[in-house]
Amino acid sequence: GAVPMQYVQGGTEIMIKRLLKSVREFKKDALLTPFFVVLEVVMEVIIPLIMALLIDKGIDGQDMAAIWKYGIILVLCAMLALVFGAAAGTFAARASTGFARNLRHDMYYNVQNFSFSNIDKFSTASIVTRLTTDITNIQNAYMMSIRVAVRCPIMLIFALFIAFQINSHLAPIFVIAIPILAVGLVIIISNAKRIFERVFRTYDKLNNVVQENLHGIRVVKSFVREDHETEKFCSVSKEIYQDFSKAEKILAFNAPLMQFCAYGCMLLISWLGAKLIVASGNNPAVGMTTGDLTSMFSYTMQILMSLMMFSMVFVMITISYASMERAEEILDEKSDLHNPENPVYEVKDGSIEFDHVNFAYGKNADKLCLDNVNLKIPSGATVGIIGGTGSSKSTLVQLIPRLYDATEGAVKVGGRDVREYDIESLREEVAMVLQKNVLFSGTIKDNLRWGKEDATDEEMRHVCQLAQADEFIQTFPDGYDTYIEQGGTNVSGGQKQRLCIARALLKKPKILILDDSTSAVDTKTDALIRMAFRKEIPNTTKIIIAQRISSVEDADLIL
Repeated sequence: GAVPMQYVQGGTEIMIKRLLKSVREFKKDALLTPFFVVLEVVMEVIIPLIMALLIDKGIDGQDMAAIWKYGIILVLCAMLALVFGAAAGTFAARASTGFARNLRHDMYYNVQNFSFSNIDKFSTASIVTRLTTDITNIQNAYMMSIRVAVRCPIMLIFALFIAFQINSHLAPIFVIAIPILAVGLVIIISNAKRIFERVFRTYDKLNNVVQENLHGIRVVKSFVREDHETEKFCSVSKEIYQDFSKAEKILAFNAPLMQFCAYGCMLLISWLGAKLIVASGNNPAVGMTTGDLTSMFSYTMQILMSLMMFSMVFVMITISYASMERAEEILDEKSDLHNPENPVYEVKDGSIEFDHVNFAYGKNADKLCLDNVNLKIPSGATVGIIGGTGSSKSTLVQLIPRLYDATEGAVKVGGRDVREYDIESLREEVAMVLQKNVLFSGTIKDNLRWGKEDATDEEMRHVCQLAQADEFIQTFPDGYDTYIEQGGTNVSGGQKQRLCIARALLKKPKILILDDSTSAVDTKTDALIRMAFRKEIPNTTKIIIAQRISSVEDADLIL
């Protein structure tokens, strides 16, 4: 059914309030902008009046002193309008860029708290679009709102008021023109809004295609699928082009409608004004002077330009409305994983227990990935897990550091349900090395310090020796200061895995999980890593997911 109007308005109000919380320290700039805008408008409205006096008393009256007097006042007003305009522009720019910075920070900060299922809900590409394109749209709309949206109504009111003061017979022409323009703008904007909402969803698709292509560029090239990827990109790009063209075509009616009203008003004012001047013999007491007519033309342009600019603000806000909704969705999304009211901060030991655990991805998933799992692992034990592809090996271990929560039953670490712990404290004690682990752009030292921020060179070298990584690091010209490219593209798969194992060991965790993380390492190195584990971290619970039997044959327990 249709949504009642008051709910839509209420929702919009709540959304705008929610977004404006990000203005914070830029509130002063946001308030100073309209103040200077008002001063600029006052100057601009005074200028045509001075111009009329200059024409009537100076030029028509052939009075040189009056020409100088009104000429100097005119120059002063113009300079003041320029200064106030520049100040308004500066404060508006500072307020809008600051607001966008804070909003981007707030959204990114919230994304950091998302659980995997929250990220799955939005998709990475969509989050990237919201943090870039959408915020730029909101920033532009905010800038227009505090500057142009204030300027237009004030200019309209002032100019109309003075136009009525100059000649009450001609001013009603504007009263006829304004509703025509307003109705036209409402029709244009309501048609364009729907298209812009669709465009931003297509942007998500475009970002997704680009992201996939760049991530999988090696696969694309090895399968010679460049043409297919280009076609995919072009198809989404064409969709955006068509939607934008359609929206811009609708918005293009704005200018001719505006010109129709402007020239219509000017023709009527010229015709009626000329009649009044002729009838009154240029006598202001009887009818109208040449100066009055000149200033009326100026006010015509001011009134209609304010309406035109007002329509531009509406267009900008229309475009950004969809962006505002998308930004608010990110800000309002709450993580599925919460800290309990009185969290436990200390993990006693590395013992693990699965007590009648069921797990399914998605809230209403009928298909359980884990069905009634019961398992006890004593602290310090080495557990091997083997199983076919898709047999939920990774899902099982992801419940231990609470990357996901069990759908039913309980996962216990150190004798307590993982949901009782402070999430950060629990994850500090569980180190995970994934099969597709990530290295970040920075030096090898920077990457290792993810495990321990204040690790010394000696500590880093020691864990790299345990992970059999020290040997190849020493072959690099810069050793531990070697720069790792984004995604670790300048090291091999096996080297990347060993660096990730070293990084996890640096945490000195109570539980170490290796999720198929020696798959790219030869059997000899694999054996040396396992031997180092036995000697160096006997009290750490080690869970090893592997495809090779040799990787788990000396484990205390094999699942």
